[in-house]
Amino acid sequence: QVKLVESGGGSVQGGGSLTLSCTDSGYTYSTSCMGWFRQAPGKQREEVAHIYTGGGGTYYADSVKGRFTISQDNAKNTVYLQMNSLKPEDTAMYYCALDARACLLRGKLAAEFAYWGQGTQVTVSS
Repeated sequence: QVKLVESGGGSVQGGGSLTLSCTDSGYTYSTSCMGWFRQAPGKQREEVAHIYTGGGGTYYADSVKGRFTISQDNAKNTVYLQMNSLKPEDTAMYYCALDARACLLRGKLAAEFAYWGQGTQVTVSS
């Protein structure tokens, strides 16, 4: 059973940085697509970034490109989301998710991911 646990959320001022972590503490696939999603109140869950653990290929939503970086540490079964130059509109609950299939070059839908963490809140003040 896959068990994803996020950490690293918090409150920061605009322009600040946070690093989120997502560790798979359960069953680990040899390769998978690991994604970060966010959901603000009243809005749909949207993909922020994903990474293919088998080769490191990445995807970023246009809204975070150049500010966020997704990376992995396979030895620790952990994926990170480094968030810089944070804006108030980045405020949301952030979730990591796992799709046992390979990543695609396009953004993925939430429905394509079978496993989810519990989420970590990110709040950016102006």
